[in-house]
Amino acid sequence: MAPACYGRQVPLHFDPLRAIAEHSSGLAMAAEGHLREPVEGCPGWRVADLVRHVTEVHWFWATIVEELLQEPPPESRRPAPAPDGQLLDAFRAGADRMVTALAAADQDARCWTWAPAQQDVAFVVRHQVQEAAVHHWDAARAAGIEASIDPQEAADAVDEFLTFSVSSEADPADPPRPALGGRLVLSCSDWQAAWTVQDGAAPGTLVHLRGAQAGAPVLSARAADLLLWLYRRVELPVPDQGLASRLRDLCFTD
Repeated sequence: MAPACYGRQVPLHFDPLRAIAEHSSGLAMAAEGHLREPVEGCPGWRVADLVRHVTEVHWFWATIVEELLQEPPPESRRPAPAPDGQLLDAFRAGADRMVTALAAADQDARCWTWAPAQQDVAFVVRHQVQEAAVHHWDAARAAGIEASIDPQEAADAVDEFLTFSVSSEADPADPPRPALGGRLVLSCSDWQAAWTVQDGAAPGTLVHLRGAQAGAPVLSARAADLLLWLYRRVELPVPDQGLASRLRDLCFTD
């Protein structure tokens, strides 16, 4: 069976809706009984704050996709946060609603997204995989358990991250940040995928090429660890500390 294509004919070798549902379920299970634990990747947050955040994310994107909004919904429409005793029930209901909305929508339908280069439902579907996966990992780590991210999911998330979540000509950092000043290869050790990141034409922007360009230093790790490294969740032994630090500074991970 050929892989499904989501937006701009990007082939996904996994079911993104299933991935979102499974990571959401895993997040809820990890959070059970651990709502007061601190979240290492989100300084100042406890697991309850993380759950509330992702619940709001689900409401936000489900509303946009259901109504095909061309701008974000006004804050006045945002539901009040659930109390702690109902927090996980609200989270699970919101996750189900979002997955249902994403499954029912035309992937090519235009809607607002934060990515200037792609304004359609397919962007929402693809990005929500990494949103769910990274925050599942956050909750699991806080609970002292392990959460795995499938190499195919993680590799696609790295590709999506390097397309939309870095300073680029389509979406430059404001204010501008220092240039990368070289090339760096990110290579998956558990999936056939690699990317060469280099300076874009405009100062302080990045572009990436799929594949490892000869002569560039290589950061090789499991796809999940590369994703978590980009999100500043883990540290990896990097071949050039200066390049790696500047790359991370050109990433948008808020």
